[in-house]
Amino acid sequence: MIKRLLLVLITACVCQLTHAELVIEITKGLDRPTPIAVVPFGGLNATVQENISDIVSADLLRSGLFRPIEKRDMLGTPTKEADIYFRDWRILGAEFILIGDLQEGTSSYVLEYQLFDVLQQRKIFGKTITGSSRHLRDMAHKVSDDVYLAITGIRGAFSTKILYVEDVLRPGPNRYRLVKADADGAREQILFASSEPIMSPAWANDLKRVAYVSFETSRPAIFIHNLETGERTQLTNFKGLNGAPAWSPDDKRMAMVLSKDGNPEIYVMDIATRKLTRVTHTYSSVIDTEPNWTADGKSLIFASDRGGNPQIYQVALASGRVERLTFEGGYNARPRLSPDGKSLVMVHRENGVFHIAWQDIASGDMRILTETWLDESPSIAPNGAMLLYATQHNKKGVLAAVSMDAGVKFRLPSKQGNVREPAWSPFAD
Repeated sequence: MIKRLLLVLITACVCQLTHAELVIEITKGLDRPTPIAVVPFGGLNATVQENISDIVSADLLRSGLFRPIEKRDMLGTPTKEADIYFRDWRILGAEFILIGDLQEGTSSYVLEYQLFDVLQQRKIFGKTITGSSRHLRDMAHKVSDDVYLAITGIRGAFSTKILYVEDVLRPGPNRYRLVKADADGAREQILFASSEPIMSPAWANDLKRVAYVSFETSRPAIFIHNLETGERTQLTNFKGLNGAPAWSPDDKRMAMVLSKDGNPEIYVMDIATRKLTRVTHTYSSVIDTEPNWTADGKSLIFASDRGGNPQIYQVALASGRVERLTFEGGYNARPRLSPDGKSLVMVHRENGVFHIAWQDIASGDMRILTETWLDESPSIAPNGAMLLYATQHNKKGVLAAVSMDAGVKFRLPSKQGNVREPAWSPFAD
């Protein structure tokens, strides 16, 4: 059985990717997205390495909630409030206008930006941020976050990061790669490369470490990777399956799946002491897997076939009491809780096709979010507005994103090859 499990895990990893920056392909937005004019920023914006206003426009467009006005249609390029003629922007249909000015300070760049309500002819906010040349893209995402929050009331997630796994499909020491990138796929950085499969990347909540499974020791083992120093620490080396690492909310414990005592069970490890606590106790041939913490750190949700087919369960760590959460359909797996803990997403099989589904925990109401096939590995944005998942498009593995109401969708394929196993980072604070 263990050999069968490992074969399934390896097979799931092998259909992956070549090294290339992800690109954005928006496939569905709202029927009436909010028109916004992101005016080309003044000052040094045209001469520095990153065009901040273009990045902001792309962020807002990718959210599916906004329709940036084309630059060629703009009747002017104001950089200060006195130069804005609201009548011109009303003619273009813009409901909001964002202006900015980038200047070089004594030791860093200074960006001033202001958002205006066109219909009410009033300033919503004006802000100033600073950063070095290597932080220009971060500054742009910060602007996008501020605009998104001001208009929607929801915290923006443009400044967050993602992890994903790629496979260049050529034997060698760098075939499998763990990659970190901006939420829009830019500034990719290879964290670790190996000739053996890598899977199940997971962010620590402090954003300083990630965990993942590597087969470099000839069998799966969980590693912790320090992003600041590059130091790698092997956390497990048990016989059989070592997989599905998940950080506790305080980053002091790691939930995982181990088969060292027979069939796959959920365990929790104290990272400092390496003390293991077995959480689930089932009979032979049952598989408990894919743990995910509740926000209070007192329970885990997980997938199990203890009822005859894969469903989602929740276990209280103090009492060991197990509660079944899903009842609709014959296959529900890879659960992920929303940030508010009120809903979860999962891989749901319907008519033989794997989709991503959303379920309200209290009512049990479920809806299908994706229309593609072989959808897997959902990961929710920290603001709860979108989720990333892996899927197939044109016979390639790609990442895709969908809003929680399924009204907004986009793909992030690489320019060549396949990508899989996405993990969306928490907020930085």
